[in-house]
Parts: sequence; structure tokens; C-alpha cells
Amino acid sequence: MKAFVCDFKKYWKYRYLMVLFFPAIVYFIVFKYIPMGGLVLAFKNFQIKQGIWNSPWCGLENFKVLFASPAFWQSFRNTLIISSYKLIFGFPAPILFALLLNEIRQNKVKKIIQTISYLPHFLSWVVLGGIFMQFLSPSSGPFNLLLKSLGLNPIFFLGDPKVFRGTLVGTHIWQSIGWGSIVYIAALAGVDMSMYEAADLDGASRFQKMRYITLPSIAPVITIMLILAVGKIVTDDFDQIYNLYNAGVYSVSEVMGTYIYKRGIGGMQYEVATAMGLFQNGIAFIMVATTNQISKRINEYGLW
Repeated sequence: MKAFVCDFKKYWKYRYLMVLFFPAIVYFIVFKYIPMGGLVLAFKNFQIKQGIWNSPWCGLENFKVLFASPAFWQSFRNTLIISSYKLIFGFPAPILFALLLNEIRQNKVKKIIQTISYLPHFLSWVVLGGIFMQFLSPSSGPFNLLLKSLGLNPIFFLGDPKVFRGTLVGTHIWQSIGWGSIVYIAALAGVDMSMYEAADLDGASRFQKMRYITLPSIAPVITIMLILAVGKIVTDDFDQIYNLYNAGVYSVSEVMGTYIYKRGIGGMQYEVATAMGLFQNGIAFIMVATTNQISKRINEYGLW
């Protein structure tokens, strides 16, 4: 009881600052928590005329229909593969970028590089999709024109199943590396400079300071971001894939997000799509909880 009273007094003391949280709280309640009531749709035989609440219950029938579909398991497999590639190659990219930016001593140059790297994040994948289609075109794209000038065959980046996943990972890194580095740059700003000064006195090189001071100092942030990234391994960048894929690469690019869209919106099977979304989020929760426990045992850092 005393702890509750102390916490209440603390919140009351900073009540004007707490008001700043109010819009965020309203946002999450309206757009995150209230829609969770629609999850009952996964356990119902949805009838449009009767609505969600009056539609008859069907138990786990929607999950049985889902798991019996070969297309579902193909989309699940593609999601895991693409997300794993992005985790392996995409997760370290912002960290390395932040470390390299931290080594730049001219603030003006650093700010220019940061600003340029942030810009792709603010562009819609509808726009970026059109840009990449032109840039990677096998007939008129600059990259393939260069290959042709060297006497090499053009690469069908968006039409060849063998290279499409690599193209997704590469474009994802290019689009997100700058924005993803913000968290690590903020963490680097909190590193104690006296440790660098002591390392200079000991004759440590810049690489040694990065390895023995910088990385250990931001290890808690890296751990938390890694846990969250692992939780997203069963999700996918729907906007990116939907705007870049085509019929020629469906076998390697049909992910859970596009499958839900086609079956739920296109096929009007809303209850099956809801069941798939619930399954997806359940797996994500298990992944986050498991990774968090493993992380706490290894380096004592975690979300809780």
C-alpha cells in the first residue's frame, strides 16, 4: 500500500508531464486494445448479416481449415526464410552504421550523412517500389546496363526466384539502415567519455576502443532490439513485398501477410484470416518470451 501511495505521489508531482502521455494512451486504447475484441472472429463461422458477435461459434474449425492448406505452410515457410535473412543481414547493419558514424569527428559531415540515410524511411513502399522497378529493370536499369557494357548477362532482380529474396533483403537494408541506427546513436551518446580518454593513455587503437568500450556499453540496447527483432521473425514487411513481388516469384515471396490479404480481403474469408493473424501473433509472443529468457541467462539483459 505504501508503495502504491508513493507511486501516486510521484505521478501527481509530475502530473503535467504525465499529460504528455495521454495522446499515446488514447492511441493504444483505440487502435490496439479495443480491436482485440475482434479476435473472437477466429472462433466463429462469420456471417456478414449477423455480424461478429451474433455469428455462430465454430470452435477451432477455422484453424483446422488453415492448417490443412498447403498454401498456408508455403507462406509460413517463406516468411521464416525472408525474416531470417533480414535478421541475419539486416539487424547488424544499423549497428555497424552507427559505429561508423560515431567515428566521424566532423559534426557537419556526420549530420549530412545522417540526414541522407534517414530519408528513405519516409518514402512509401509504393514510391520505392516504382523506383526499384525502374532501377533494377533488366532492360533499362542502370545496374543491368552496366552489366551489359561489361559483356555480362542482365539479372532479373524482381523476376528471378533465385535472387528475389536477396533483393528484398538488400532493399530493406537500404530503406531502414539510417532510421534503425537512431537508437544506437542515442545509446552511443551516453557512453562515458572518460573511458575513451583512459584508453588513449593506454595506447588503444580506434578499433580496440570500439570493441572493448563502445560495443559493451551499448550491449543492453542491442540485446533489447535483438529480442524485439526475433519476435518479428514470423511477421513480414507486407508493404515492401506486395509492391515488389509478381506472379513469377510467388513460390518464394508469398508470405503470411500477403496470404492473409488475399484470403481475408480478396476471398472474404475474414474468420480464417483472423485465425491466421492470431496464430502469427501467438508464435511471435512465444519467440519474444523465449529469447528474453535466453538473453537474461547469457548476459542478464532483457525486456523484463
